[in-house]
Amino acid sequence: MLSISNDTAAAKPEDLGDRILDAAASCVLAYGVDRVTLAEIARRAGVSRPTIYRRWPDTRALLAALLTARIIRVLRDLPSRGTGREALVERIVAVAERLRHDDVVMSVFHSAPELAMVYIAERLGTSQQILIEAVAAELKTAQRDGSVRAGDPHQLAAMCLLITQSTIQSAQIVAPILDADALAAELTRALNGYLRP
Repeated sequence: MLSISNDTAAAKPEDLGDRILDAAASCVLAYGVDRVTLAEIARRAGVSRPTIYRRWPDTRALLAALLTARIIRVLRDLPSRGTGREALVERIVAVAERLRHDDVVMSVFHSAPELAMVYIAERLGTSQQILIEAVAAELKTAQRDGSVRAGDPHQLAAMCLLITQSTIQSAQIVAPILDADALAAELTRALNGYLRP
């Protein structure tokens, strides 16, 4: 049987990081955010705790990396299906819908509000900055074709983030009024209205 240290040495760095993040995700789903420990993540990933500490200083940093990885994966998996405002809004709504159904992301929102609040009210996280950059780039293209109003693309993208993030985090409380289809339709309408020239 291979020891943990031999297993760690044989793994590629990106594979090891993914394995640790996958273990963290399984811990979040099994125990909730508050009861996740680095020891259990290490056990599930088949690595030592020092291996995790070489990448992340604590559980909170590891969970932030997990959220970033999941959000970026959704963005990558849902590429734009064209140019212009309508294609961009369609992509934003699709990303929001996928994140709203991501068990790990929603577990953090619901079981660790203090962690979520850091990225809702205090500072932009890495994934939020990446989302803003991606949307701003598509907004510039849409502005050139005339389907998006004039304005600083980063400011417009930041506002799109706020609108969409609010929709994701609050969808559950308005579910009796806005089911999933209605929520997507209204988010589409809101973003198109905001961006239309």
